Amino acid sequence: MTARRSRGDGGLHWDEQRQRWIASVTVGYSPDGKRIVRKASGKTKTEAKAKLKEILRDHDDGLASGPANFTVADAVISWLTYGLQGRDTETVANYRILSDKHIIPALGARKLRDLSAEDVDRWLMGKARTHSTRTVRLLHSCLNRAVKFAQARDKVKRNVVALCDVPEGKQGRPSKSLTLDQAAAILAAAERSRLYAYVVLSLLIGARTEELRALVWSEVDLDGDPDNGIPPWIAVWRSVREGGDTKTKKSRRSLALPKRCVEALRAHRVQQAEDRQHAGTKWAENGLVFASQVGTPLDSHNVRRMFRKIVNDAGLEAKDWTPREMRHSFVSLLSDSGVPLEDIARLVGHSGTAVTEAVYRKQIRPVLLGGAEVMDRIFS
Repeated sequence: MTARRSRGDGGLHWDEQRQRWIASVTVGYSPDGKRIVRKASGKTKTEAKAKLKEILRDHDDGLASGPANFTVADAVISWLTYGLQGRDTETVANYRILSDKHIIPALGARKLRDLSAEDVDRWLMGKARTHSTRTVRLLHSCLNRAVKFAQARDKVKRNVVALCDVPEGKQGRPSKSLTLDQAAAILAAAERSRLYAYVVLSLLIGARTEELRALVWSEVDLDGDPDNGIPPWIAVWRSVREGGDTKTKKSRRSLALPKRCVEALRAHRVQQAEDRQHAGTKWAENGLVFASQVGTPLDSHNVRRMFRKIVNDAGLEAKDWTPREMRHSFVSLLSDSGVPLEDIARLVGHSGTAVTEAVYRKQIRPVLLGGAEVMDRIFS
């Protein structure tokens, strides 16, 4: 059948080779004078005509219908490649893992302009049955931002993901804390590990794991100023988060060090000096307290892997414990020893604290003493 066009409203014709009705319409002209044509197809004339009307309606409304062959996978890959500039490398890696494992296998082949809110709802409900609410929220966020990124580049006319609510997922594993006996076993097992000082500080001062990985020697004073009543201390002023900031501004704090922390850090500094000498020209000087054997920063996977071995050596189930639970254990041990919750909140840098002192280099008063004094008594 030959092409049949109506006046200025696009046209329909039968494609013998494809055995489909083809709808086409001119929506404008390029700078070089060539026509810009939008096309759609359908198995029936009615289906093709409906798509033609949709193209015309979108054109009249100023909406871009997007290329027919642009898929959800294309949108996600484009966002991961170009839409995360300046983000922390670990954040980008996490988004990529979530996309490769959950989004692309399930929805990747779907044409983006055909993706419906119902498709997204069904996918999210399926994930909610097997994953925590936090994971489901992250998945929704990744897909939403990928489609929004594509929408801004005229790949799709609207973002249906933004219309979908996030369902409640499986209840996550509740955080827990070590008992005093378990904490002592962890400390004993850690003495044989390169992570010993890291474990001691996590457990005895309650610093976040991302804060310790960013700790530098210039913010550690292992001598203090006894004549003026200032004990050994560290400044928790930064983290490995994007921009180097702590979780909140109120998380910046200066903490007195229990004796065991001082001893562990002195031994750790000697070990690091030996690592530096052995590495020679391979050493990358970053000033970090906790670094690899060539001076490069530790990532969360390095710490988690070494910590699991320590937990296993302590006779505990490695899969049941994570490094961040040493911080929970710090809070629990202080609470069990009668330290007021307000003081504990200040020690761990919680944003709910009424007043948290902002401490800068050479301005180390007031140093928060309570945690060190209690930990010296607990682990005497």
